[in-house]
Amino acid sequence: RMESSLHPPENFSMVWKGVYRSGFPTKKNLPFLQKIGLRSVLCLCPEDYPESSVVFFEENGIRLIQHGVDGNKAPDDREGAYMNHEIVAAALEDLLDQANHPVLLHCNQGKHRTGSIVGCLRKVQKWSLVAVFEEYRRFAGAKARVVDLQFIELFDTCRVRLRPPQAEGEEAGEGPHARTDDTRTADGSDSTHLGLGTVTR
Repeated sequence: RMESSLHPPENFSMVWKGVYRSGFPTKKNLPFLQKIGLRSVLCLCPEDYPESSVVFFEENGIRLIQHGVDGNKAPDDREGAYMNHEIVAAALEDLLDQANHPVLLHCNQGKHRTGSIVGCLRKVQKWSLVAVFEEYRRFAGAKARVVDLQFIELFDTCRVRLRPPQAEGEEAGEGPHARTDDTRTADGSDSTHLGLGTVTR
């Protein structure tokens, strides 16, 4: 059967409906990504994306979005210890934009950078820090980094500007709701359409 030959990327999981997370997809994972009907792939790695994957995405109408950022470093490394807050905010805006859904968020292993971004996303969704850290540790396992948890705790969700949802039937990049300047802060908007109802876990 065809399904038996489909291989999800390492650490693949659903964050919520239309949003997935994983490690870096390899060539053998591409048919699986096609099968789940991705519209976008959001990569947190700064390196050039493999050309064969870029071609596959283009052929299958999958948009590649890159917000390259280095991972959080040891707390005693004062110079560039944390991921760039502006890049993280921009990644979250693309992750929350329904025009990009279904979307896959990934870094190399799907643990640290991806875990940090998902942790910040959960703060936007009003999760408690206890629940946010528990989810982070579930994916990072023995390689959990205290500096990632510090980054999540310190991240200011007011940096994230939510884009209004698209009208039914609009294509990404088209119509009056596409990339509009009518943005709202994550903490000051009625954002239930993005799955951002108050969820304290």
